[in-house]
Amino acid sequence: MILVTTGSAGDPFDRLLGVIERFETDEEIVAQVGPSSLRPRNARCVEYFPFGELMEIAGRARTIVAHAGVGSILLCRAVGKAPIVVPRLPRLGEAVDDHQLVLARRLAEAGAVTLVEDVGELPRMVRLTAAASTPAGHGASRQLVDELSSYIGAVIGAPAAADGLP
Repeated sequence: MILVTTGSAGDPFDRLLGVIERFETDEEIVAQVGPSSLRPRNARCVEYFPFGELMEIAGRARTIVAHAGVGSILLCRAVGKAPIVVPRLPRLGEAVDDHQLVLARRLAEAGAVTLVEDVGELPRMVRLTAAASTPAGHGASRQLVDELSSYIGAVIGAPAAADGLP
């Protein structure tokens, strides 16, 4: 199964969803689409999953495609997956700044995610993950995940707990 998630922040991400129909696969595609206006015909689309259900689906997914939001990335890491991420871009009105691009580039350098900056390359990257034998998250830096969890905890004032994260 391929899970596609646009996050839970309440912003549409039609650019990502628009390319999903180009996936050449017989696999089930499940998409958490939020308020996006597009609903890929080849996917089972749901606006939002309850968190526990999203975790369960993510754990079963062979591949996860997500926007480059911190919450989505941490969810993937919590279930032992290294997602393919497509950052939202401010120049396209998808974000207020380049924070997702900066984060995605750093995490890609650490091996924690696969970064796709050109959404047209996404179908090819999903096909490559089907053929790859490398375990999800191979080479990902535990230190980077711990630092990210601590940073998030400090920013939102909650205790930083990376327990259970791979």
